[in-house]
Amino acid sequence: MKQIVKPIKDSWVLSAVQQSLKEDFKTGQRNYTIFQVGKATLLRVSDVLRLKKSDVYDERGRVKRNAYIIDKKTRKPNTLYLKPVERDLEDYFDWLEKYQQENPTDPVFFSEWLFPSFTHPDKHIDEKRYYMIMHKVGEKLNINYLGTHTMRKTGAYRVYQQTNHNIALVMKLLNHSSEEMTLAYLGLDQDTREHILDTIDFG
Repeated sequence: MKQIVKPIKDSWVLSAVQQSLKEDFKTGQRNYTIFQVGKATLLRVSDVLRLKKSDVYDERGRVKRNAYIIDKKTRKPNTLYLKPVERDLEDYFDWLEKYQQENPTDPVFFSEWLFPSFTHPDKHIDEKRYYMIMHKVGEKLNINYLGTHTMRKTGAYRVYQQTNHNIALVMKLLNHSSEEMTLAYLGLDQDTREHILDTIDFG
């Protein structure tokens, strides 16, 4: 049975997921930063995990304003705005540096990948491993809809809510070809649609 992955709609649930990602794993800061970057850039997980340090940091280790990548699935160029996750990426850089000093035999800080595997630092963490991390968080918090797409869906949902339901913007950010596809992706089921209709003054 295929798992249904939904956006996290409640802020308190989001906070609990973020806290668990950060605190319940040895590689917590990495896991948390993956989630934050995915949520703020609306990238597919495959593209988040394939980011390189040079995409995100300049030669002095400062976070760039933009990252320029080619989407793996669509092969289209994509410009990422990194300001919303600048602080998270700064904290992550410092954490990686400190981890490296405390574990000199694990060359994770020197890996070209932004989110290296801690067992094979010459490779990035793979989707299967990140799915297992999200699954463990879901089990701990008793949330049955977490998966690797949670961060992208949550970011899209938050943009939708906080821009007064600007579906055209969300569509563009997700690179979708129809509003119907975007609404389905956001998990806007019949109940949600009816709740939105309840707030409309039809005159």
